[in-house]
Formats: sequence, structure tokens, C-alpha cells
Amino acid sequence: MDASFTAEQDEIRRTLRELLTRRCGPDELRAALDTPAGHDPALWAALADGLGLPGLALPESYDGVGCTTTELALACEELGRSLAPSPLLATAVLVAPLVLALGTDAQRARLLPRIAAGSLTAALAVPGTALTTALTLTGDNGGEWAGGGRAGGVQARREGEAGWRLYGQVAQVLDGHSADLLLVAAHAGGFARSRTLLFLVAGDAEGIVRTRQIALDATRPQARLELRDVKGELLGVDDGPAVLRELSALGDTVAVVLAAEAVGAADRVLELTVQHVGQREQFGRAIGSFQAVKHRLADVYVQVQAAKSAAYYAAWATVHGERVGALALAQALESLRAAAAEGIQLHGGIGFTWEHEAHLYFKRSAGDELLFGPVHRLRAYAAEGARLFENREVTV
Repeated sequence: MDASFTAEQDEIRRTLRELLTRRCGPDELRAALDTPAGHDPALWAALADGLGLPGLALPESYDGVGCTTTELALACEELGRSLAPSPLLATAVLVAPLVLALGTDAQRARLLPRIAAGSLTAALAVPGTALTTALTLTGDNGGEWAGGGRAGGVQARREGEAGWRLYGQVAQVLDGHSADLLLVAAHAGGFARSRTLLFLVAGDAEGIVRTRQIALDATRPQARLELRDVKGELLGVDDGPAVLRELSALGDTVAVVLAAEAVGAADRVLELTVQHVGQREQFGRAIGSFQAVKHRLADVYVQVQAAKSAAYYAAWATVHGERVGALALAQALESLRAAAAEGIQLHGGIGFTWEHEAHLYFKRSAGDELLFGPVHRLRAYAAEGARLFENREVTV
């Protein structure tokens, strides 16, 4: 493994950091959160048109840049530093790879160039709180997470040659309130041919109700979808096992990107805290000069650097066929939790107020664990998959 970055990778990081420093400071971030979309459309246009971010990991044959997961992860690390709200995670990380892997030639040709250009945003709708299960990060996705033929989730009914009709409800859909296209996981076949399929649904389709939810982490807008006999287009062909395989394969990429985002956020909140303790005085001296404060921040620094190394390795490993993303994500979420908690503590009374950005990093930490964790489940399922604790005798 070559641990150094290429000139192109360094340029991606430098360019993004410069853009986000100018366009996504604390004031701009709060203004974006208050918009109906939950993000700044002008910033998204700059990320898409100027930098080609939505198409970074898409093939050039679909107007993408043709880079790998590593470049996408490095880009998302910079977005994590600024907590920049954007449809990138939902569109380019969750939906685009599934369309590329499962879509028909016509579907790929119709959708992927628009995604790469940033003119089409998308969201993946997975019933309940089963996203990490569907992606096999915290459990096997062969169960009944998409409905299992029972009440709950989303059900799909075929209507001859006319297509499919969907009905049901999905909560906690990232960017689901504003996405142009919804990729809905639905159960089909009842008990006789029980299977999970993916359906393309227009965001403004007749019979769909989208409601933005109040989320702990406002930088990751979420929505509740109600589908009332909505017309859906089957993604690819009617092949339930293939859907589960591709969702599982996608899980590692998602974990790698989220891990990079988390270490970017942890790195930034640590920087803010170090700056603050160097300026805030108590007993006639900066609190950063106290040994206890130095020790606390040194512990956080070690955690963040270890998580960063794990995230970089996981990004490299994904490209080379290894699956260690869940472990890197667990370590990154743990480091972000530690960095954000110390940031709140050492900023004192200002740390948890709306006027200071430290609380946003704390909410990102807690929100990501709720959506993509928790840490102990990520590690437990990884250990189970590696058969780490099988055939071990314990002697007393």
C-alpha cells in the first residue's frame, strides 16, 4: 500500500477546502439549514458544475470523472470538516452506484449523466431504521427489513404490463423531502415469492406525500414519505437476490465515505477547540497551558489520527476488494464523539449555544451514530463476519 496521495487527490482536497471556506462558513451554514431544501442550491451548483463532485466516482461513459472510492472519500472528508449540507451522500453515494449496478442500459443512460451533472438529485428510501441492515453494516440483509409481506414498510403490487404500484410509508429518508428522484426499497410477492426490489419514483409523483422531519442533526435533512398507490418503475429486472447482493456490496463504500466525513468533522472540531483554549484565559493564563487540558486534547488527537489512518486504509482497501469499511466507520464515529464532547466541555458555556458551531459537530456525532451505528453493533457484526470469537476456549 502506498500511503501517499497523488497530485490529483491533493488538488481535489485543496480546491474543495478553499471553496467551502469561502462559501460554507458558520453563518452560511445556518442560513442553508433554514431553507426548504435544507442546503444551499448555489453551493450545490458550484460543487457539481465547477468540481464535478456528483460524478466523481461515475464512469466517464456516463459523463462522470472516472475516479475511485478513494477520491470520493477524500472529497467527503472536506465536506465533513465544514458540515456542508448537500445532496451528495444521498445522490452520489447511496443511489448512483445502485443505478449503475442494477439499472437497465436505458435507465443508466437516462439517469446517470444527469446525476453526474448535478441536475438530478436522488434519495434512497429504506423502510424504518433498516438502512444499516440493508447495507449489511450491522446485520444480514436477507431478513424482512423491507416488509416481509406483513404490514409496515412499502409493498409493491404488479399491474400486468402497466407496471408497479407502491403503497406504504418510509421514515428517515436522507434528503427525501427535496430529491428529484426516489429509489424505494419495497417488498413484492407476498409469502409465495417474497423478495425485495428497488423502484424508481419521481419526487413529484401523484399519490406521494413528503414531509421534512425535525432531525437531531439539521445538517442531514430527513423526510417521511407516504406512498398512496404510487406508480413505480422497477430498477433493472425482477431479481431479488441481485438487489440484496448490490446493497451489501454498496455498504462498504458507504461506510468508507461516512468514515472520511466523520474524521474530517473530528479534525475540524479539534482545531476549533485548540484555538479556543489558546485564547480563553483563566487565573491570568490561557486554559490551554494547563496540563490537564493538554492531556485531554492529546488523547483526542491520538484518536482522530488513528481514525484518519483507518479511514484512509479502508478507502484504499475498498478499491482493492477488501471490506473493512464498517470497522473504519466505527473508529471514526468514536473519534468524532470524543472530539465533539471535549469541544463542548472546553468551550464552556458558549459550546452548546446556537451562536457557536461546536454544538453542530456534537449533533453530527450523535446523529450519525443513530443513523449508521451504533459503534458497538458495527464492530460486533464485523467480528461475527470474521468469525473472530468462534472456537475459542475460555479457561479460568
